[in-house]
Amino acid sequence: MNSVRLENHMIRTFRLVPTVALAVALLGGAANAQTIKIGVNEPLTGAFAASGTYVVNGAKIAADEINAKGGILGKKLELVIEDNKSNPTEAAAVAEKLITSDKVPVLMGAWGSSLTLAVMPKLMEYETPMVVETSSSGKITTTGNPYIFRISPPSAIEAAAFKGIVDKIELKKVDFLVINNDWGRGTAEDFSKMMKEKGITVGAVETMDQGAQDMSAQLSKLKGTDSETIIVTTAVDQLTLIFKQAAALGLKKRIITTGGSQNPDQIIAQAGAAANGTMHLTTFLPWFPDKTPNPEATNYFIAEWKKRGFDFAGCTESFRGYDGIRTAAAAIEKAGKAEPAAIKAALWDIKIRGLNGDIVFRKSGPEGKESGQSQPNVYLIEISDGKIGMKTL
Repeated sequence: MNSVRLENHMIRTFRLVPTVALAVALLGGAANAQTIKIGVNEPLTGAFAASGTYVVNGAKIAADEINAKGGILGKKLELVIEDNKSNPTEAAAVAEKLITSDKVPVLMGAWGSSLTLAVMPKLMEYETPMVVETSSSGKITTTGNPYIFRISPPSAIEAAAFKGIVDKIELKKVDFLVINNDWGRGTAEDFSKMMKEKGITVGAVETMDQGAQDMSAQLSKLKGTDSETIIVTTAVDQLTLIFKQAAALGLKKRIITTGGSQNPDQIIAQAGAAANGTMHLTTFLPWFPDKTPNPEATNYFIAEWKKRGFDFAGCTESFRGYDGIRTAAAAIEKAGKAEPAAIKAALWDIKIRGLNGDIVFRKSGPEGKESGQSQPNVYLIEISDGKIGMKTL
């Protein structure tokens, strides 16, 4: 091949390469355009795996329901589910992967407050909104992140709701046993502030690591104080251990849990008689569907949950995933396109009926950088003789 022919061949080759690359990119884009994605960042392994799995299964029910009704904007909804391993560093990495590699325009996550706080800088960096379905640390909506839209109550809202019943249950002096992270410490701070305003004495505050299996040392200290009540904040598996260990120590004080999703049915099944007399703040009433804000939707969700073979106990957490995906989907529909900026703007304008009340976002945080906070209903239930009863807040 002479030099002229060689030169012409090389020119044709170099022209072909970008053309092929463009065609491949377009084909990939066409395939992706067949669905609208929502990223799901939840703990499926590690200390919070049980809770994260419940939330994901609730999210799948919502996605299937939406797709059965025609999807979003004429396309199928696709959940891109990733495991944050109950680890803040992993949660941040998962968020970045979902946004940059999977190209999701909106996320739901990340269960725990420390996990969500770790994700938040990534939302700012990539300007992508996230629906927060569980986390309750006040810092999530007060630090100035306009990409956060939370449907779960922060501990301050829980405390405010609880304020209306403290006189009825005759609280006088209260100790705390909380998980040593943003969720637990924030709860102790917000509830202590409320109780001091009510003239209730705040005593000892004990902490425990999220992976701890033995809390007998903390419980022994609390047994020796003159308080009549212990407020406990942690995930359900650790709660079960606490109730068993408290019973073994002969601790007779009243225990009230916070967090709104403590799975009382699982506690009854695993802790047995040790759970009797405990009280739990919750944001969903699957035991009393007719008393929920949306009985028809509640009955549908519970029936679908059971049809899939899941334990009823998971309803108190799984509903968060169901409502979280419905919230994100409503925003995409309102926006008219699956683009982060449009979805973020639309989240301020949606109003949907969640399983625990209307989901409407109000501004929270520094001016110009407000996060969205919805205000769900909060209830107090009590376990007695292995059964769940409701107290009015």
